[in-house]
Amino acid sequence: MNKLAPLAALQAVFMAHVDFVAAHPGVPRVIFQELQHAQDTALKARVRGLMQQYRKLLMGLLEHAQAQRLLAPGTDREAAAVLFVGSVQGLVMQSLISGEVRAMAQQAPAVFTIYLRGLAATGSRHLRAKDTP
Repeated sequence: MNKLAPLAALQAVFMAHVDFVAAHPGVPRVIFQELQHAQDTALKARVRGLMQQYRKLLMGLLEHAQAQRLLAPGTDREAAAVLFVGSVQGLVMQSLISGEVRAMAQQAPAVFTIYLRGLAATGSRHLRAKDTP
């Protein structure tokens, strides 16, 4: 197994999320609109369930990366998962506000590179997104 496999998988998840939103920009619009309502709804419950599964996937990949010593010692995996999701959500929000939804795909590799550098073990801090096939 490729030593960088967990990082490559994280990149694949990141890009798949961005690509999905670029292809279906109405989905986050509907979800964000629904989240404005105070009451719990079936859609909110479904989104919560999906986010729990997503978080579990991310935590597993981060755990594998940490086991392979690809992450800086002491990396808080829960915070890393929050930052991962927040990075994607930030790209989504900015693209929806600007109306430049396709720009997300152009910006995503650089954003993921910064994310990856922040997590990387000392000897791996030079990593770029394209280094994780």
